[in-house]
Amino acid sequence: MTYTIKFYSPDVQQEINALPLGLRVRYTALAERMKKVGANLHEPHTKAMGDGLFEMRLKASEGIARVMYCTLVGQRIYMLHSFVKKTDKTPKKDLELAIKRMKEVKNDNF
Repeated sequence: MTYTIKFYSPDVQQEINALPLGLRVRYTALAERMKKVGANLHEPHTKAMGDGLFEMRLKASEGIARVMYCTLVGQRIYMLHSFVKKTDKTPKKDLELAIKRMKEVKNDNF
């Protein structure tokens, strides 16, 4: 079974491409794995955030980043938002943005 990865917008794809090299390499490895086995790679690679929202957990020598995503029927995975993590908790504004975008994607309003 093959999964397709899509991006909420070109800006999200650019955010991911702008991550430091080590984090981008980690993203690419996990994204390729997701295409083969699906969105939930389990911890420490991914974590369910509730209501169908997941985070891809990236860690490299440059730091820690998160890519928030959701899945849709038809083996589609939508990357919604990415950010470099600077605190222990996911910042509220980043979580709220990902939730808003997930609702738009699931309601086909983007």
